Amino acid sequence: MEIEDHLFRREAGRMIAVLTRVFGVHNLALAEDVVQDAFCRALEVWKLRGAPDNPSAWLMATAKRRAIDVLRRERTARTFAPELGRLLDSEWTLVPVVDELFCPPEVDDGLLRMMFSCCHPKLAEEAQLALVLNILCGFSVPEIAAAFLSSPPAIQKRLVRGKRVLAAARRLFDLTDADFAMRLSVVQRALYLLFNEGYHGASAESAVRSELCLEALRLTSILAGHRLSGTPSTLALNALMSFNAARLPARVDPSGNLTSLADQDRSRWDAALVAQGRQLLTRSANGQSISEYHVEAAIASIHTNAASAETTDWEQIVALYGALMNLRPSPVVALNRAIALGRFQGPEQGLRAISEIDDVERLASYPFYFAALGEMELQLGRREVARTHFEDARQLARSEMERRFFQERVRAC
Repeated sequence: MEIEDHLFRREAGRMIAVLTRVFGVHNLALAEDVVQDAFCRALEVWKLRGAPDNPSAWLMATAKRRAIDVLRRERTARTFAPELGRLLDSEWTLVPVVDELFCPPEVDDGLLRMMFSCCHPKLAEEAQLALVLNILCGFSVPEIAAAFLSSPPAIQKRLVRGKRVLAAARRLFDLTDADFAMRLSVVQRALYLLFNEGYHGASAESAVRSELCLEALRLTSILAGHRLSGTPSTLALNALMSFNAARLPARVDPSGNLTSLADQDRSRWDAALVAQGRQLLTRSANGQSISEYHVEAAIASIHTNAASAETTDWEQIVALYGALMNLRPSPVVALNRAIALGRFQGPEQGLRAISEIDDVERLASYPFYFAALGEMELQLGRREVARTHFEDARQLARSEMERRFFQERVRAC
């Protein structure tokens, strides 16, 4: 019997987080070993007896028993979590302390503290994401390498360096630390990038990797549920991911081909996630400031509210992209605004807006820049010009799925 991937991914991070609170972050490898032991034990026992009614509780109980055994055996030879001090030295206090840390509220608190620890400012974004995927999401080194178009040795180096930084901290990040607000923005950014990597990243295998999106959504929901980290900007980020994750079932058709937003079967969108996004976006409006996540979530909300691309409120989307340019100016945001303007005022206006983008040369390797040009030229009836742009987009395609998508647009010319 095999443990389902989603169960491993969900429980591995929770178990490592609580075990790291017990052992100390400098003993992260020990925590990972105990988690591996718990899963191996599950494979043995569940094969004979069948899976328990509550697999999560079974795994946590097994990890807790194993942790207590390790503490008893190695407390004289190894230093554990410094904040627990001598509480682990006595049988009178050891078991009660471990029991308390394995309580559900403390497990969630430990998961959040690990999330903030992985997003250490001393680490590059790539290393932060690698740590999040490895420690909190249970992704292996080859899986992370595939996700970020890197080699396993390169990912292994990032993880080793990242875990060395964690070990030097000697303890998990405390949500009451003075730099909480700064670290929160780093965590938000990491989860945002993780979701986007799954939604329209550069994987050679597929343009859509739902597992990355769902892991980012899961972690962001935990972040939004805490009284300290559930800020308006976190709620807005959670709303944005909910809206975009709702469209995942329709992004790829039954034949495995990428489907544009305009052509998606909107009946396949996840209504529950759309409703969740609307609720979160409403709650996020209680703050005193507007973040980039608020604006992006508002754009995504307009798309999910529309029955079709033709009935979408493109005028409002153009205005929102203008607001996003003020908050986070970039050529990609400017391109998206130009595309929306083309839908609102016509392809000629859209092409003019594209020609006015600052640093447009930074889009020279972005396939959807040429695809946008091709779509607008096609609408104007200039088929040969459009074909050239779609050919350029196809040459820059980052996956076979994208390549097939652009090939279809070539045929449309």
